[in-house]
Amino acid sequence: MRIERLAATLQLRILQSSRRRHIQRFLQIKALSILVLWFPIVKEVISRQLKPGSQLIIALDRTQWKEYNVLMVSDLVQKRAFPIFWTLLDKKGASNLAEQQQVLRPVIRLLKRYKLIIIGAREFHSIELAQWLHRQHLSLVLRQKCSTTFREKRQPFQPLDSIPVQPGIHLFYPKVDFTQKKGFSRFNLVASWKGKYRGKQEDEPWYLLTNLPDLKSAMAYRPASYGVYSKRYGIEAMFKDCKTGGYNLEGCQASPDQLIALMIVIALAMTSAWLKGKRTQLQGQEKYVCRPQEKGRNRRRHSKFWIGLSGENWLIANDCCWEWVESMMS
Repeated sequence: MRIERLAATLQLRILQSSRRRHIQRFLQIKALSILVLWFPIVKEVISRQLKPGSQLIIALDRTQWKEYNVLMVSDLVQKRAFPIFWTLLDKKGASNLAEQQQVLRPVIRLLKRYKLIIIGAREFHSIELAQWLHRQHLSLVLRQKCSTTFREKRQPFQPLDSIPVQPGIHLFYPKVDFTQKKGFSRFNLVASWKGKYRGKQEDEPWYLLTNLPDLKSAMAYRPASYGVYSKRYGIEAMFKDCKTGGYNLEGCQASPDQLIALMIVIALAMTSAWLKGKRTQLQGQEKYVCRPQEKGRNRRRHSKFWIGLSGENWLIANDCCWEWVESMMS
């Protein structure tokens, strides 16, 4: 297990040689609980960043970590996802409605003071999940399979891929019936195909089930901010942070109980690095840590996570030896 990498990047005032041992002891604690340990931190961090009533985009996703099947709920902030709650499924393959409700309920209770928009990939396309979220008075955007059937008023059912949408086109259908099951409320439908951007073209359109009121609410037209649903790509960035982009934990050999604890440590380390990177930007020190922009590129070269993770060396040098460096250079 790559504890060395995690120990090196976790910002604790403990000797590096001792930090690894402390993390290993932490992973062996039997009474570790996400609800008891991690939820208070999430609540405090979010309350310091956002006012009550602010909008939060919450992603439901599932990933395979080695032989473990992890169902996770994350908070999407800019281009990053931060884990809030997760569980290990004792099976392979997709989750069911009961498992999805199990991971969403604690998060909904924790963040009840905010306006939540729940987004999900095609695995979470079920009309039952949409109906359950709608009854919780939550906004939702769930991607649908192209084979899902829908029906406008007084029209026959047809598959979503029969909609004539082309690259660069975004269509909005209010109050349509999804699937031919009875007893479900109507939802709005977005059929959207992103135009070519930076020489890349999406292979297929998105079909999104939503209760957001209009196309503008569900989608944005600027390529750098391509709608509420597109923010779920922050989950991929989060998993990269956990692996090659940050903590190099591909070789993890933890047991199921240890993996839950290990993910708490990762969540702590990620949040610490992101907050430190954000503070570095606010203090105007970003340009000393990295090259934020480059010619011909509109987006930032480095995220707040990277700045917080990699900028520690410069900040330490700035505090400790800037006078010595200035003297030598002059």
